[in-house]
Amino acid sequence: MRRPVRRTVTHQEGPTMFGRTPHPSSLAELIPVEPPAVAQAIGLSKIYGSGQATVTALDDVTVDFTRGQLTAIMGPSGSGKSTLMHCMAALDSPTSGRIVIDGVDIAGLNDRALTQLRRDRLGFVFQAYNLIPTLTARENITLPVDIAGRKPDQAWFDTVIDTLSIRDRLSHRPSELSGGQQQRVACARALISRPAIVFADEPTGNLDSRASAEILSFLRRSVDEFGQSIVMVTHDPAAAGYADRVLFLADGRIVGELAHPTAENVLERMKNVELTGGRN
Repeated sequence: MRRPVRRTVTHQEGPTMFGRTPHPSSLAELIPVEPPAVAQAIGLSKIYGSGQATVTALDDVTVDFTRGQLTAIMGPSGSGKSTLMHCMAALDSPTSGRIVIDGVDIAGLNDRALTQLRRDRLGFVFQAYNLIPTLTARENITLPVDIAGRKPDQAWFDTVIDTLSIRDRLSHRPSELSGGQQQRVACARALISRPAIVFADEPTGNLDSRASAEILSFLRRSVDEFGQSIVMVTHDPAAAGYADRVLFLADGRIVGELAHPTAENVLERMKNVELTGGRN
């Protein structure tokens, strides 16, 4: 799959007041600058239990998630991938370490501020959809902004639902929708508040191949066309092939990453992780 080439501007471009483009003032200006991280884990650990029952789900993980990219997280069962995402998404608390979301260190937030951060800056897509059964699709989509006491941006609402092709399903309740339609509604809900980052936990796990491709194509488009940042946990190499980068976890540690992934090279890397735990 070909993706748009992102161009990084490292110094002022275009005509100056003298009609010329300035030369870079230093060699550093010629070096492409990575976009700032939208989320960071710094020395993150998560330990469950104590004594002989101790389980280390995350073991001193440090990683940046680049703004405007789709990052996939993969690893064997029990590798810590879902724990990492849940801690990053402020759905679980780490035992130690720091988490920074959109420039905010969440360790310093009280419950009210943390709730506001989840509502305004984070979007969520879950394997089980997590739609409210008594609400229509429209009401489920606008729920985050309704709770915040705001009106949805109508132009943005129209863009999202038309991109997902669910305008004719807005008056339906979840029980009247297929699995793929429910997940599209969940994706729309995740994007309606224009969050800094969307966390997707096995978003295609309950879908057939056609519905999966539709959801993954939408997530890819939301990055390429809307500049959205997405972190997705998946076990599916084909799903990971839609990402800009894949992180591989084993035994609670990041053991490798892969840029510009394809389903084939993700599968090969996963075989190595499962056989060796990421050790060569």
